[in-house]
Amino acid sequence: MSVSRRDFHRLLGASCVSGLTCSWNRLASAVEIGPPETFVPTRAITRGPLHHWFGYYDKREFDPSSRYVLSNEVSFEGRAPTGDDSISVGFVDTHEHDRWHPIGQSRSWGWQQGCMLQWVGNRGETILWNDRQGDRFVCRLYSVGDGSVRTIPKPIYTISPDGRFGLSVDFRRIDNLRPGYGYDGLDDPNVAVRAPQDSGIWRVDLESGDAQLILSLADVAAIPWPDGETHSDAWHYFNHLLINPSGTRFIVLHRYRPKFDPSTLQFDGSFVTRMITANIDGSDRYILDPSGFTSHFIWKNDHQVTMWTRPKGQPAGFYRFTDKTREVMAVGHDKMPTNGHNTYLPAPYGDWILNDTYPDKKSSRQTVFLYHVPSGRRFDLGHFPSPPAYRGEWRCDTHPRSSDDGRWVAIDSPHDGGRQVYLLDIREVLDSV
Repeated sequence: MSVSRRDFHRLLGASCVSGLTCSWNRLASAVEIGPPETFVPTRAITRGPLHHWFGYYDKREFDPSSRYVLSNEVSFEGRAPTGDDSISVGFVDTHEHDRWHPIGQSRSWGWQQGCMLQWVGNRGETILWNDRQGDRFVCRLYSVGDGSVRTIPKPIYTISPDGRFGLSVDFRRIDNLRPGYGYDGLDDPNVAVRAPQDSGIWRVDLESGDAQLILSLADVAAIPWPDGETHSDAWHYFNHLLINPSGTRFIVLHRYRPKFDPSTLQFDGSFVTRMITANIDGSDRYILDPSGFTSHFIWKNDHQVTMWTRPKGQPAGFYRFTDKTREVMAVGHDKMPTNGHNTYLPAPYGDWILNDTYPDKKSSRQTVFLYHVPSGRRFDLGHFPSPPAYRGEWRCDTHPRSSDDGRWVAIDSPHDGGRQVYLLDIREVLDSV
C-alpha cells in the first residue's frame, strides 16, 4: 500500500496526540551535548513548558522601539505539522519581565518560517501572520492599539518595508514540493500541472486585500536555463521572496524538481534553483544567479544582493551580486566559509553582516556571529548546541534577527530542553570597532 507524505504526517500526528510526543521529548533531552557558550549577554525571553520560536531570518521580529519581540508558541515538537495543528502567536515585553502577550492563533504554519509572523511598517502599530479560514489560506492583521483583527483573503510571504503591500505565493504547492515551507490542510488544484499558468506570485494590497497575479510559474518556466533547456518535464515552484528596501523590485527563487508523483506527493532527487529579480509589477525580469545553487540571500541595498551560492567556475561561498549586471564579488570567504542565514544590520551598522552556521558535525553546536566587512573581522556571539533529534524538517536553526536599532539580536535555539527565543546584547561588540 502506498501512503502519501501528507497521510503519513496525519497518522503520526494522531499518534503524537495519544502520547508518543513523550518519546520525542526523551530523545531530544537524552543526548549529552554540553551547555551553550556565549560571548555577549544572553538570556531566554520565552520559557516552557510550551515551546517558542520565531522562524525565518528575513522577517521583522522586533517592533521599532526594540521592546516587543514576536514569537510563535506550540505544544509539541518532533514531527511535521498537519492541517489540524494550531499555534499561538504573540509578543514578549522585554521591559516587563519578558511577559508573554498572546494575540491570536494560526492553522497555517511550518517549523522553518512559522506563519510569517512580522511587524508591518515603521510605526509598530500592526502585526501580520498567516492563517487558514475555511477552504483558503488568509492573512490576519492585528492592531496593537485596540486589539482588533482584520483579514485579507491571501496569505503573505513578504511585505514591503513601508508596509503598504505584500507578495503572496501558493503555499499548497510549496507544501507538496518543499515540505517544511508550505502549509498543510488544503489540496492543490494544480498538483498534476508541471508549471501552471494561474499559480505564481501575487501582489497584495495590505489595506484593501486586493490581489493581482504578477508572475506565473508558466511564464518563468518558459525562460531557458543556461543549458538552453526549459525543463518542461520537471515540476516548477516558487520559494523565498524578498522586496528591496525602496519597494521597487523583488527577488524570488525559481526552483524545479526533476521527478514528482502527484498521486503520492513523493519526489526523487534534489531541487535546482535560480534567482530571479523583477519589478514589483512582475516586469523587467532578470536572471541574477543562473548557477542552480542559490541559497540564503539578503538585499544589501536597492541594487546589491549578498547570497550563498556557487557561481560558474567559483567555489561555494557568499557573494555580492549587483542587480541587472554580471558583477559578482566574493564576501568574507575566509571568515564565513559555510552556508548560513545572513542579514545586514540596519544603519548606522550597515557594514556588519549577522550570520550563523548549521550544527557542527562533531559538536552539534550552531554558531551565531557578526562579520565586519571593512576590517574582515569576525566576532562569535555564541555557540548553541542543537540535540541530534532536531534535524530535517523540524530542525531549529538559530535564524538570527536584529532589532531596528541594530543593537540586539534574537535567535531560536533548542539547547535547553526545547526550542525557545533568546535575546543577545551586541552593543559592546559594535562599539569596539
